[in-house]
Amino acid sequence: MFGLGLPEMGVIALVALLIFGPKKIPELGSALGKTLRGFKEELKNPNDDTSSEKEDS
Repeated sequence: MFGLGLPEMGVIALVALLIFGPKKIPELGSALGKTLRGFKEELKNPNDDTSSEKEDS
C-alpha cells in the first residue's frame, strides 16, 4: 500500500495513537469515512451548480 510496509504502518499507527488517544481515533475514522463517501457521491453525480458557474465565466 503506497510503498509502505508493515513496520512503517505500525509506526504510523503508534504515533497516531499517541497524538490523538484511543478515544479520538474512532471519531476521526468515522469523519474520514463520511468525507470520502460524500466525495465519491459528488464524483458520480456532479451538481448543476458547477456547470452554471462555468457558463457565467
